Amino acid sequence: MTYYLGIDGGGSKTLAVVSDGTGRILGRGISGCGNHQLGVELADRNIREAAEMALAAAGLKQDDIAYAMFGLAGADREADFQILRPMVAAMGYAKYGIVCDTVIGLRAGTRQSDGVVLICGSGTNCYGMNAAGEELQVGGFGYEFGDFGGGTELAKEAFRAVIRAWEGREKPTALTELILNAAGYDNVSDMFHGFLDEGKRAPHTFAKLLFQVADRDEMARAILERQGRELGCAASAVIHKLKMEADTFEVVLAGSILTRGDGQYVVPFIERQVKEAAPDCRLRTLDLEPAAGALLLAMDRDGMNVAAMVYENLENDLSVKERNVEWVMD
Repeated sequence: MTYYLGIDGGGSKTLAVVSDGTGRILGRGISGCGNHQLGVELADRNIREAAEMALAAAGLKQDDIAYAMFGLAGADREADFQILRPMVAAMGYAKYGIVCDTVIGLRAGTRQSDGVVLICGSGTNCYGMNAAGEELQVGGFGYEFGDFGGGTELAKEAFRAVIRAWEGREKPTALTELILNAAGYDNVSDMFHGFLDEGKRAPHTFAKLLFQVADRDEMARAILERQGRELGCAASAVIHKLKMEADTFEVVLAGSILTRGDGQYVVPFIERQVKEAAPDCRLRTLDLEPAAGALLLAMDRDGMNVAAMVYENLENDLSVKERNVEWVMD
């Protein structure tokens, strides 16, 4: 029997899964941050720990793995790979690959070789591959480099909306009561001065509050609409640059903001723009753990012809459709 290891290393957690060649999950392991940009030693330790847990659960050894695929947040540029290549090589797998976590998100979300993936978790990112195998990433480097949104930035926007409403620069917002409760303050004045005096920053959990009041709050809807338009803009840029306008493919939506929030306030604005760019594309919410994409890429790289049964087994074992999960900015 042939065995594969798939790693999804994100900013908040690392998930490792081991499968056989039929896609049955034999073991899994979870640890902390797997993004080297937040600490190389930390990421190294957590990735190793998650992989060792998955192997132990499967009753396998490292030498049993035919191919290991590492899908890692922060694997964006050559400067990143110069750090990651020796780090992963030192882990000792005979055959392995390293890609950005956007790549495994796309592979998990579509059975085609081509497509586009939009990620909106703690931050945002967009990646695409056309039918000729040409790849492009747009975004993923933060606000200063052109991005908008993700849980971290949306939390700031929610906090700013409350401050601006209190100051009279914006209309009153239903976010005020929720954010005061979440932050543990009785009024905005105390919160304003408390955050300044204590050097506090808006926690990412404020992002979910936007969805809770969006049905009745104009400001919350406007923030979420902007998130949708910005993501649609990134996907459209990928589509145009890769000349995919006439192609039929899927735009995979991944990350907490898109898969665990109420999509009606974000997704329609994504869809409007990508449909203008490529009328025959289809939006699809990722319903598998991205680690499934790492396993599928490992099988691809190993020369395996991935059969329908593999997808079915992965859907049975790694589906996130029905899981009642808390908001986690992955």
